[in-house]
Amino acid sequence: MIPQALASEVLSAALETGGDFSELFLEDTESNNVSMTGGQVENAAYSRRHGAGVRVLKGTRYAYAYTADTSRQALLDTARAAAAAIAGEGSATPAPFAVHDCRKAPVLPAAQMTNDKRIAWLRDAAQAAKNHSSEITQTVVSLSDVDQRVMICNSLGVLAYDRRPRTRILVQAVASDGNQAQTGRRSPGKGCGYELFDSLDPAQLGREAAKSATTMLHAKDCPSGVFPVVMDGGFGGVIFHEACGHALEATSVSRGNSVFCGKLGQKIAADCVTAMDDGLLPGEWGSIGVDDEGTPSRSRTLIENGILKSYMVDILGGRRMNMEPTGSSRRQDYTFAPTSRMTNTFIAPGKDDPEEMLRTMGDGLYAASMGGGSVNPLTGEFNFAVDEGYWVKGGKILCPVRGATLIGKGHEVLLNIDRVGPKMWMAPGICGSMSGSVPTNVGQPRIRVSSIIVGGKGGAL
Repeated sequence: MIPQALASEVLSAALETGGDFSELFLEDTESNNVSMTGGQVENAAYSRRHGAGVRVLKGTRYAYAYTADTSRQALLDTARAAAAAIAGEGSATPAPFAVHDCRKAPVLPAAQMTNDKRIAWLRDAAQAAKNHSSEITQTVVSLSDVDQRVMICNSLGVLAYDRRPRTRILVQAVASDGNQAQTGRRSPGKGCGYELFDSLDPAQLGREAAKSATTMLHAKDCPSGVFPVVMDGGFGGVIFHEACGHALEATSVSRGNSVFCGKLGQKIAADCVTAMDDGLLPGEWGSIGVDDEGTPSRSRTLIENGILKSYMVDILGGRRMNMEPTGSSRRQDYTFAPTSRMTNTFIAPGKDDPEEMLRTMGDGLYAASMGGGSVNPLTGEFNFAVDEGYWVKGGKILCPVRGATLIGKGHEVLLNIDRVGPKMWMAPGICGSMSGSVPTNVGQPRIRVSSIIVGGKGGAL
């Protein structure tokens, strides 16, 4: 990175036109990606991103500038370019630094891994998927790793270092009967190096993806209407992430663009719902030592027994809301100014029997795996696809169904959750927002929503 004396000089230059806060973010990131289609290597790439960004605040106004050149002169020029957008008088003096170093090296870093080994793992996954069924017509597999190293300092005296290794494998299998096709996928990832594969079998992932694809190929069209829905953990947590999590970020709340504005201390969910955002979970995909403003990461209770307890707040959002930052500020890389974002966000474990949820639900949908969707944070309205679903009739699973969508409003769904199971699990994803795309985990135990709109093309089953 750079010497502390230079960092202090850059922060001072950023304050020359009257700003009341300055921040310097430096990044050095290496990444590898290998992908394979139909059993053949399609791409093998290495990249390195190195640069810095300078932000200046004056009240709730800010300016941001960045550079790929981290020489002394380039950093000073970048600081003064940001400062030039903040008209004012006087200049503040940065506080002495207090160092917070939370860098942790991966057990098996990417530098120790060869492409031959990466390709061998991908071939294992692709071959296992292909061997599962003659209906598997295509496989797409990829393996990626990222090792991000950051230095963050600001005029309040913060100087923090963090290292964020992440590794992820994606396996997709396409099943076809000649007239139609369905895709199954598995994509586990962790905040670690290649020790990920100590507890992960690529061939098993291939079989699971292929099984999901062939199951959905022979599924019936899902009925439509208002039904109870049981949702599994992992990607099932994407509904909470999208329909509720974004509406609890200061990015939305501080501007009055959230359905949860002004509701701290109020009941917004069923009594059985407790929800967390925890950036400290060891080795998890969304975990960070410090956020991208240098604030130490932490575990935050967002909702406790149905009561809204906290928002996710960055420095600028905190100024607008008169609240302290919560270690929730993130950015894709040095070319983005930071804002409030999620880390590992999940509904906490409850005490309800997962099988009882099905036995007592009557007729409805069991969503084993969720797909993508869209949400409006201001209204909470959402629409999500179900990747793998099963129709439940009289409390028993009847058959697989495809084409299901879940439609509703996040704040209404939270109040309609009537069961929360005891085992929570998470799934990795990439979340996009105004500060770019960042790695986040979504999760929950198996839960039941007593009533929700289910969209589908099928009739009664």
